[in-house]
Amino acid sequence: MDNQVKSGKEILDDFFGNITNLPGVDREIAEKILELYKAGKLTSTNIANALVTLREENASGKN
Repeated sequence: MDNQVKSGKEILDDFFGNITNLPGVDREIAEKILELYKAGKLTSTNIANALVTLREENASGKN
């Protein structure tokens, strides 16, 4: 058994690295959240804006 304790960043990296594989999670939304996380722009405002953009793209048939 490995007794190494992960840092907070390692835990977050693991979580966001696997977010697209979580059951019940919309893949497009997960990919957008992962993109924001990697860019260091994961804020409630940026998430809300990304969701609006995805909704508009889906409504217009771009995806």
